[in-house]
Amino acid sequence: MEGIQKLGFHLPTLIIFMVNFLVLLGILYVFAYKPVLRMLDTRAGRIKESVEAAERAKQQAAQAHEEMQKQLAQARAEGQSLLEQARQQAEAYRREEQERARQQVEVYLQRARQEIQAERDAALDEVRHHFADLAVLAAERILERSVDRESHRRLIEKVLEESGTLRRS
Repeated sequence: MEGIQKLGFHLPTLIIFMVNFLVLLGILYVFAYKPVLRMLDTRAGRIKESVEAAERAKQQAAQAHEEMQKQLAQARAEGQSLLEQARQQAEAYRREEQERARQQVEVYLQRARQEIQAERDAALDEVRHHFADLAVLAAERILERSVDRESHRRLIEKVLEESGTLRRS
């Protein structure tokens, strides 16, 4: 003991300090250490929940991204389908319009042919009449007398009609 006193320690004071320390340690354990441990456990639980929530959010985001990619792919496919339908409709419309235009051209050509034929027939009739008049005039001059114009005209027209049917046959 004397060795402890030489070092400056007094045994009753040391025991009092030890008892005070143990009492203080007990008080701190009850009032500070346990609440701090509870608080740390609570905080660790919240952190764990936050990590789990973050992981769930990450998975949900991945699923949402995947779903969005699927929807984009579907939208692209629908867009391509709509474009293809539009192309097909445009092609069908173009063909219909070409057919309509071809039919109109055919109608116009038919009308033109009919008009040309009618004008040709009218011109031939007019030429026949003029020819008949000229033939009568020529016959009058040749015979130097007046020939019945109307009977000669009928005769010449009959000959011209017969010659026209012979040529057409």
